Amino acid sequence: MKKIGILLTLFMFLFSGSVLAAPKAGGTFVFGRGGDSVGLDPAYETDGNSFMVCDNIFEALVAYKDESTALEPGLAESWDIAADGLTYTFHLRKGVKFHDGTPFNANAVVFSIGRMMKEKNVKFIGKGYEIPAQDRTPEYWASMEMDGTIGSIEAIDEYTVVFKLKRVEAPFLANMGMDFADIISPTAFLSNPKEFLRKPVGTGPFKFVSWVKDDKIVLEKFKEYWDKTGGPYFDRVIFRAIPENSVRFLELKTGSINVCQFPNPADIPMAKNDPNLQLISQPGMNVGYLSFNHTKEPWKSNLHLRKAVAHALNRKAIVDNIYQGMGQVAKNPIPPTMWGYNESIPGYAFDVELAKQELEKAGFKDGKDLGEITLWSMPVPRPYNPEGLKVGVAMISNLAKIGIQARIVSYDWGTYLKKQREQPDDMDLFQLGWTGDNGDPDNFLAVLFDGLASPSIRTQWHNAEYHDLMIKGKITIDQAERTKIYERALQVIFDEVGTIPIAHSTVIWPTTKNVMNFKLHPTGSVRLKNVSFK
Repeated sequence: MKKIGILLTLFMFLFSGSVLAAPKAGGTFVFGRGGDSVGLDPAYETDGNSFMVCDNIFEALVAYKDESTALEPGLAESWDIAADGLTYTFHLRKGVKFHDGTPFNANAVVFSIGRMMKEKNVKFIGKGYEIPAQDRTPEYWASMEMDGTIGSIEAIDEYTVVFKLKRVEAPFLANMGMDFADIISPTAFLSNPKEFLRKPVGTGPFKFVSWVKDDKIVLEKFKEYWDKTGGPYFDRVIFRAIPENSVRFLELKTGSINVCQFPNPADIPMAKNDPNLQLISQPGMNVGYLSFNHTKEPWKSNLHLRKAVAHALNRKAIVDNIYQGMGQVAKNPIPPTMWGYNESIPGYAFDVELAKQELEKAGFKDGKDLGEITLWSMPVPRPYNPEGLKVGVAMISNLAKIGIQARIVSYDWGTYLKKQREQPDDMDLFQLGWTGDNGDPDNFLAVLFDGLASPSIRTQWHNAEYHDLMIKGKITIDQAERTKIYERALQVIFDEVGTIPIAHSTVIWPTTKNVMNFKLHPTGSVRLKNVSFK
């Protein structure tokens, strides 16, 4: 009887604990972030502040598991791949609705992906839709050379879609889980294509309500969401734009927001010691970098000048003083946790005398005849760079020590991205970075640096050997062989100083203590379906 009593007591304790820890339905969750979204049409945006909202409104055919880039079914419950690797057949979920009440089906998939194709080789079942001309280039699609990958898309029946590829594409399936491949409501888009980016309609756990620019975006629970396992639990989700890191952290401490994205590194110890807060962390699958305007001389052809800049930067001091223990100096422009990383690359040594020698070889001894250059610096904190303007100030101080005079240029985030993409003549150096989308090196190395692949590549670095390696990496299936390809590509980008990797950050976001099941994802996604209050 004594043993039974002990077991009963233990059972009651565990039961009560599980009740206490159970997710609570309802409430309003407020996400405090460093900047506003640029737009909410996932086919046309490239920034994390846009995608984090899209992550909760839209879904793709495949999905990444929690805290991983391993794939799992999304809007497609299964798929088949032909033996030759050129045909992918997706079997879609039934009974899924868009937020506007229209049904999700094969035609919606053909429309959503087909609208990004330059040559729309698509086939609907039945009447289908007329795909309007694009107002702007779908940047992700173009930078990933998807027009060179996908040959045709066809709806076989209401719940079966076949993609036929022009070439074997090793990362194709992983790519189809990315935000640009999200499935949208054709009906909502066609009712006003120009306004869809401000009035998005998807199948996700939350639906769009309103957007006050540079202030807040409001979503609400989609009660007819197809996945009945878990949430969504919150009635409403609000994404608030609070540009100042310190102000955002103060709002967290007072309980005005539930998550503080990108706190100042100095605020982390305070958060750790606050009984009302908890820290959520993950090693970042990211890189922050400084690059050159490769469309402009002397940066385009003067390797010695690029080397001078690389050796002038005290990247360790930047990481120590600005990242403050939340980052590591980068040697490769992919993180060390990713396969394909080249361990033999030493990184650019901070060496003022060597930098001066390279500057003299470049024909600009002590900076003479170079003139004042511009260094574009990001106005918002990002996962790979906590304070872009401070990093920029440190960099121009470093450059001054070898005789290069530079000044900071910055804009609001949307303008910065738009202007930088245009490679303006008044831009010499620029800061940007990347959080990986799918765990494949191609998603860093091809998308960021292969300027020969597309004018949408932001660095516009042109190198024939590198371009050939990127193509080989895509069409090679064996991962061991792909690893060798990417190791060589990393050596080329190091030798030619195509870009200067600065840091990989550790992502740490504090939340209020009552937040349950909030997880950071390697891709930077913010997925709130299963998050709740305790």
